Amino acid sequence: MTATAAGDLLKAEDITVRFGGLTALDAVGLDVAPRSVVGLIGPNGAGKTTLFNVLSGVLRPTEGTLTWKGVPVPARRAHHSARAGISRTFQGLNLFPQLTVLDNVVVGADRTARGGAFSLLTGLGHHHRDERLLRERALAALDSFGVAEHAHRLPSTLPYGLQKQVALARACVSDPELLLLDEPASGLSGDQVDALAEQIHTFSRDMAVVLVEHHMDLVMRVCDHIVVLDFGEVIATGTPEEIRADPAVTRAYLGNPAGDPSTEGPNADPDSGNGDTP
Repeated sequence: MTATAAGDLLKAEDITVRFGGLTALDAVGLDVAPRSVVGLIGPNGAGKTTLFNVLSGVLRPTEGTLTWKGVPVPARRAHHSARAGISRTFQGLNLFPQLTVLDNVVVGADRTARGGAFSLLTGLGHHHRDERLLRERALAALDSFGVAEHAHRLPSTLPYGLQKQVALARACVSDPELLLLDEPASGLSGDQVDALAEQIHTFSRDMAVVLVEHHMDLVMRVCDHIVVLDFGEVIATGTPEEIRADPAVTRAYLGNPAGDPSTEGPNADPDSGNGDTP
């Protein structure tokens, strides 16, 4: 079945990435339907972030193809992906410390700026109407994430949880069709993770979401489909229920047969405090 027939927004086929003699990804496939939530899980070093970097245009695969809305796309840079309708967050937030919260979000609106957000921030462009509209859009995004009152502060002056909201606002301000979330629950409290789960459900009304996350409770709560990587290969795909019951997934996380009474991995007790870092 082709990507068009299947209704996939994004389709990755046989994605292989090699760094010298090291194979980081080996013939990995991934299908993302519109308004779906897909989880990427696996032990540390499984290749999740490498795949994310391929999907977002940060890294070119050694082999394999990406299809966007049924059309094969060539290797591209990250800003090309952004203009196509793909946006992402980063593990380290990647907020610009010297820019205000508002200007950080304006940077994320590059997709809708004729001269690019950089020209607006530096004054090198002459798109004054764009500047006004983008700042209005950025402020509206901050308001929707509950941080508009901090628009003129520097990110470093905000608590970490609020910085996360700024990063989400920046990723969503351009109204992407696909949102890539790289460990969005890291560093958050239990209540903040609950709020994040609600946000992801809200996102999926308008866009597809691909989520890399170690917080198994969050993944199982919000994902329609899960792909499990181990040593750069896909070892399992399925619904949350299917992944919970898959012995190969348990072995990848635990190094033991299914049924081992450990608290880590896809069957982790979310209240045990040990399920966040497999």
